Order: sequence, then structure tokens, then C-alpha cells
Amino acid sequence: MLPFVNNTGLYTDHYELTMAQGYFLSGRHEKKACFDYFFRKAPFGGSFVVFAGLSSVLQMIENFSYTKNDCNYLESVGFDSRFVEYLQSFSFRGNIHSVKEGELIFPNEPALRVEGSILETQLVETLVLNMLNFESLIATKACRIRQAAGNEVLLEFGLRRAQGLGGINASRAAIIGGFDKTSNVFSARHFGLESSGTMAHSWIQSFSDELEAFRAYANHFPDSCTLLVDTYNTLKSGVPNAITIARELREKGHQLVGIRLDSGDLTYLSKKARAMLDEAGFQEVKIVASNQLDETIIQSLRSEGAPIDVFGVGTSIATGQDDAALDGVYKLSFYDGKPSIKVSENLSKMTLPGIKTIDRFVDGENRFCADGISLGHETGYNEIFHPTEAGKRKNVTSCHKENLIHQVMRDGNCIEKEQAPGDIAAFTKSRLQQLPEEHKRFLNPHVYKVGISKELLETRNDLAKQYLKKDSF
Repeated sequence: MLPFVNNTGLYTDHYELTMAQGYFLSGRHEKKACFDYFFRKAPFGGSFVVFAGLSSVLQMIENFSYTKNDCNYLESVGFDSRFVEYLQSFSFRGNIHSVKEGELIFPNEPALRVEGSILETQLVETLVLNMLNFESLIATKACRIRQAAGNEVLLEFGLRRAQGLGGINASRAAIIGGFDKTSNVFSARHFGLESSGTMAHSWIQSFSDELEAFRAYANHFPDSCTLLVDTYNTLKSGVPNAITIARELREKGHQLVGIRLDSGDLTYLSKKARAMLDEAGFQEVKIVASNQLDETIIQSLRSEGAPIDVFGVGTSIATGQDDAALDGVYKLSFYDGKPSIKVSENLSKMTLPGIKTIDRFVDGENRFCADGISLGHETGYNEIFHPTEAGKRKNVTSCHKENLIHQVMRDGNCIEKEQAPGDIAAFTKSRLQQLPEEHKRFLNPHVYKVGISKELLETRNDLAKQYLKKDSF
């Protein structure tokens, strides 16, 4: 269960409330509407996004309401008393359909659909975007780091560098993307994660010498002892003193778990440290590395043969470097019984109208080959069309079709069983195995095919012509 989720009605932008008040005062607030969540460009130069944050969204929407104090505040800043009175008994009563959390999604796919009155679907916009954009960004970054790290252990160390309370959800998203543990005790408690940590340089500096600091720590934590070896001199002091402690632990029936390198040339130091540990008879002692790591650095370390067993990643994972945000948007696609469209002279910025679904086409070798977006009432289609380049199409007759969209909230009540982040991570891993390698490259990945059905294509084009004709000179 997420912390801080009670009475989340004020977790929104001011203009959502002004529009809601406008709908209410004009008597349009009960008109039925549908909004789609999608993004236009994958972050980090990649081709896909790991969809995360669904559980967070559902929990917060279930609690989307206004206390008496909330209502008093809204009236004090100028909202109409009739609208404020309406909000006193407000709760979300709509429906939500979505892809599974942990699913791989691609640009322009309506991964989540919110249905209900225009007022309630408008009010939850900011919340939906805030949670899905952030957690999906971090889960995608974590997935890339997992790809670089192979099967080695990944520790998330990012809380101290995160954007305030965003660090709470960042830890959850990192696990979904493939990390093993977090240093964040708060998130570990609330999301059922495994927390882990060693020591800081200050621990060692607080003692008269390094060996004394190591010995004291080992006495307190004889079965979970990892020693930070770079406070003074990694190879001349830190590693030799760690070997001394390893011998003392072994004599007492315990085992040194590892040493941690937090500065310097990690490839050089890890190789030297590994040789020293092995020569002393401590082949089982792990080497942990940290200090501004990301997928590129980890990939480089592994290509250079650095014998690192555990990578601790902080800033880059918790903040989603080098992309500050995922550009997910929330657009109206259906209103008062009719499909709705946002028109643009730039076809790539034109939205897809109507209530839609997503099908994933899988080939005979169980690999993803394309996704199709269609109107929800369509029973079948054999071709998908490029949404912006006329004439491009793909026949999908020979592929197996898997529908990705399912209902997760009905009448304001969550019907999706909450999953542990580790279980979501296992699902993400299985989906990555089905994604062809050319789409997983860090540099210039192959574009994954996402097409639309012929009926959806024609519906969009017909609506666009109507509105563009109205606006012509």
C-alpha cells in the first residue's frame, strides 16, 4: 500500500479544478468521456518503455476525495461555493482499462484508458500523468541498467539524490525494471522490498584507524559484513585490512561477504583486489562497486573484464538521467457518445479518436513482431497501417494475436489484484525475452512496428478532414 494516499483530491493542477467547475456550472459534468494515456518518444534513445505506476495510480484514484478542510481551502481561493459543495461528496466512479504493469509499451500506444464523466476523468489527469510518467521512466532506466549488468546483483542507492518524495516510488520502479535490492528502508517497508546497505566513509573516519573500524563493524555484523575499502588507500590499506578481517571472521566460523569500491579506476582496482583476495584464499568474497554508475559505465566495466559482482547505482536510477521526464500525455478521445480528436497539421501530433484497444502480434518463434491499435468494437483485422506514413502497411495474418488491454477499475473500485514489485519484474523479464534483440540496442535501436487498423485510420482521417475544413480560410 502506498503511503500518503488518503484524500488525494488536491493532488492535481489548478486548471483541472477550474475546468471541472466549468463543466459543473454549465451542466455538462455528467457527460461521458474517455481519455487515453500514451507517450510519443521513448526515453534514453531507446525503443520501448517499461509501463510502471499502475498500482500507484489505482490506489490514489480509489482515495480521490475531498475533506471538509480541502473544500474550505478551495472556497477560500475563489472556487464557487456550489461547486465546492458538490466536491464534498465527490469520489471517482469511473472505469479504467490498462495494459499490465511491467508490460513493454511503445510510442503512441494508448496504454491506459480512463472512462467516466467528463468532470471525474478530467480531475484525475494530473495524478495519472505524475505517477505513470515518473515510475515508467525509472523502470525503463532500471531495465537498461539490468541489460548492461547481465546477471550480476543490482542495488538501488538513489534516495539521497532523488527529487524529494519521488525517491519513494523510484525504489519501487527500480525493482520492477530489474534491480534486486534498495537502500531505501521506507520503500522496502511499504512495498515489501529487500533493503540492503553497508557503511559510509564516516564510519571508518570516526575510528583511530581503518583496521579498528573494520573490526568493530565485523563484530557487530559478522554474517553480513561488507567493508568499504577506499577511505585511505584501496590497495595498500583497504583490501589488506579487509583480508585481515576475513581471516578473523573465518576463525570464528563466519565469512566476509564483500568489499566495496566507491572511487577510482573501478576496472583496475577490482582486478587488483580480486587477485589479492583470491591469493589470500577468499575467492568467495564479493566485490561491490558504486560511484555514479549507469548502464553505459556498467557495460564498459563488464566489457573490460572488471570482476565486479554487485553494482550499486544511485543518482542515475533515482533521477532517470539523462532524460528528466517521460513525455506521457493524457488526451480526450471520446466525448458524449462520439469519438474526439485533437487536430494538428503535424500528423504525428494528431491523436487517435475513439475507444481503442491494443493487440500484440507474436510470430511462430514466440517473438514480438508488431502491435496493432484498433477500435474496441472491431472483431478482427489482418493488416495494420503506419499511422503517419501513407502506403506503409504490414500483413499480420500469420501472427498470433494477444490483446494487451484489460479492465483494472470498475465503478471506482480497483479490481486488479495488487502485485509485488518482484512479481511484476519477473513479468517484465519474460516480455523482454520475447522482444527481438534489435529493439533492445542502446544505440540506434530498430523501430518497433506499431500500426493502426484500417477502420481506425479512416475514422481519424475523416474526423481530421471535418475539422481542418472548418478551420480553413
